[in-house]
Amino acid sequence: MNRSPKSPAPRHPSKARRLGWGLGLLITAGAAIWLGQTYGRSSTTSPTATTAVHDHDHDHDHAHSATEHAHETLPAAHAAADHDHSDHDHASHAHDDHDHTGTAASTAAHDHTDHDQAAHDHTTTRDHATPSGDVHDHDAANVLELSTQALGNIGLTAEYLQPVTLETFRRTITVPAIIVDRPGRTRLEVATPMAGVVTHVHAVQGEAIAPGAMLFELRITAEELVSTQTEMLKTLGELEVESREIERLSDVTRSGAVAQKTLIERQYTRERLQVMLAAQKEALRLQGLSERQIDAIESTRRLLRDLRIVAPSPDRHEHEELQLTQIDIVPTAFEFPEDDEPLFKPAADPTLILQDLRVHKGEIIPAGATLAVISDLSELFIEGRAFEQDAELLTAAASNNWQVTAVLERAGRAPEIIRDLELLYSASEIDVESRTLRFYVRLPNEVTRNVPSPNGHQYIEWRYRPGQRLQLRVPVEEWADQIVLPIEAVALEGADAYVFQELDGHFHRVPVQIVYRDQASAVIKHDGSISPGDIVARRGAHQMQMVLKNKSGGGVDPHAGHSH
Repeated sequence: MNRSPKSPAPRHPSKARRLGWGLGLLITAGAAIWLGQTYGRSSTTSPTATTAVHDHDHDHDHAHSATEHAHETLPAAHAAADHDHSDHDHASHAHDDHDHTGTAASTAAHDHTDHDQAAHDHTTTRDHATPSGDVHDHDAANVLELSTQALGNIGLTAEYLQPVTLETFRRTITVPAIIVDRPGRTRLEVATPMAGVVTHVHAVQGEAIAPGAMLFELRITAEELVSTQTEMLKTLGELEVESREIERLSDVTRSGAVAQKTLIERQYTRERLQVMLAAQKEALRLQGLSERQIDAIESTRRLLRDLRIVAPSPDRHEHEELQLTQIDIVPTAFEFPEDDEPLFKPAADPTLILQDLRVHKGEIIPAGATLAVISDLSELFIEGRAFEQDAELLTAAASNNWQVTAVLERAGRAPEIIRDLELLYSASEIDVESRTLRFYVRLPNEVTRNVPSPNGHQYIEWRYRPGQRLQLRVPVEEWADQIVLPIEAVALEGADAYVFQELDGHFHRVPVQIVYRDQASAVIKHDGSISPGDIVARRGAHQMQMVLKNKSGGGVDPHAGHSH
């Protein structure tokens, strides 16, 4: 029996629609809760307000994205619900709903994971703005590391890396000065005591010689010396005759053959000749002959015709004796004769210089004429010229035995500092024209070059020479236990002053207070900024200060012009 087909059960569209809406809201709420938890953790890692605002913008964007994604799933849910009611049961619908929920959650999780990675990167970049980063940058701005080449360029060698010490500082005044001769000691004139003809010149101009070295040979033409020697020889001859006659008469008188009166007359004659001989010897002494030379004339009975002039000594007088033919003389080449011992032995290192040679061979010269000028530069004077109001300061410095410092400028090099010089005396009057007071400082000299020549002559050069200009620093006040540094060790920047302390191969800029400074030194206040024992760079402070300024101002901010 045929049955009519069973009519399908009536649908409830309102119920299915409500079920789809519920599933969509459930998916949206789950995604929003998951996103909120994730971004809550990410926001706790951002220390700045800028990061929080940035994350909030991202959260807002993701929230919209999640909502839009959830709304997009609503039609799918409705379609699934309709399909489930028409073809499948509710279990199949639950399975489909689980799949859709997983897809939405995975999509949202994937999107947020990408954003969280970006947020993490931004947080890492902004670490430079943290307070600890500011302290690190501030310390680095005061620390400097120099390469070996840079140290060499500013001349910062081990000599200029010395520990700080406490020392006595003397405040000084600076006055102009000039190197001068020692009056009566530096320039020695060689003169002839009698007239003659120059027969030989042994020395050359500019040569280094020693006291006692032979300079000239002269043939004596002075009539007075020749006649005095001749009269002396005649007197010596007459004395010998009278002495022999007296000896003969003495024997005859004892026998009575000759009267006693004759013997007495001969004795008177001998005494008269002895007096005459003494007068003649004294005349020879006045003409420049020595006792040795007079004795030589008496013993040899020969006239002295040739005169040898030797180099005098600045401090000794034995070379003032006239060197005549009978006396062995040391030649200028400092070679001693093998047979005879020389009368004068020159010094091992000649210190005299034949500065000016004024005669030549064959020249006729009168008595007293200057043959040459010799210089002894082993010790000189520095003549300072202070203002008349500084006279009391000079007297105080000399009374306290304070040492004077000289500064000698040199072309292309650092000035030479000459320390520990002795202040000798001040002039007794003020110069009328310049209104300055002259004072004198002792300057020891030294030989810097000693070159022998092939022909046997020798040449030397002295470090200091008359005529050189310099400056004198005369101490006028004394401070004990002070930190004193060279002026090159302090860098000035406006009202600030800095020194550079060396620690572990780095240089740390240390601010200091200057108590006093002059052209050469700076006195640093002992307030703990630097202490005795600290190693401080004693030159190149200005260059290191410029390096630090370029280092702090020359770098480019890596975030400049970059926005998120």
